[in-house]
Amino acid sequence: MTSSPVTSIREQQHPLIRKLAETIETVWQTHLELSDYQLPEDLGYVEGRLEGEKLVIENRCYQTPQFRKLHLELAKLGAGLDILHCVMFPNPEYNLPIFGCDLVGGRGQISMAIADLSPIQPDRSLPENYQSALNALPHLEFSQARSLPDWGSIFSEFCVLIRPGSPEEETQFLDRVRAFLEIHCQQAVATPPTPDRRSTILAGQLHYCTQQQQNDKTRRVLERAFGVEWADRYMTTVLFDTPNV
Repeated sequence: MTSSPVTSIREQQHPLIRKLAETIETVWQTHLELSDYQLPEDLGYVEGRLEGEKLVIENRCYQTPQFRKLHLELAKLGAGLDILHCVMFPNPEYNLPIFGCDLVGGRGQISMAIADLSPIQPDRSLPENYQSALNALPHLEFSQARSLPDWGSIFSEFCVLIRPGSPEEETQFLDRVRAFLEIHCQQAVATPPTPDRRSTILAGQLHYCTQQQQNDKTRRVLERAFGVEWADRYMTTVLFDTPNV
């Protein structure tokens, strides 16, 4: 395992991953006041080997007044696996859902694409302003919907989880993620802090992270490439860290 300064791998990844990474960063830069978020120095860019192939993980993180952490991860395993992972963790004084998005692909195909604005309220509901904006989006039909994982109770009714069946469906997914991001950033900037709800918001974020940490597929890949201890540190420090109380 080695670490080095970040050199973007996105140009070597599936075109949809490259386009989505650029879309995410563009929407963030357009709507939010970004400042750097400091990851542990050895976890920003990581290289390892898995079954004889090179595994590269690249992380970019930011923070804003409304979000304690905006995380964009790109990963590549040889020529057979490309990954994009993105989560926007709100500051715990802002009553906002958690945006999350993942793409998994390789050898020219995207096998899994998911995006959601996940509620963190005890009743699993999104704020009314989000529901109104999301209900106003055009209805989409995809040819290959995928089922939620066992731990997927954190996702909302608006979650998109598919295997894109054509370039047109890839574009539809990209456009829907852009719409989610636009709505989320605009609503976040317009939302005042609610310090009195901090404990409820913290509990919701903790539940989200606890559920996501049950993703055995991600954990197994990291354990095989870097070891159990490193994988656990990465899962709980970079991917799904819980906010300080």
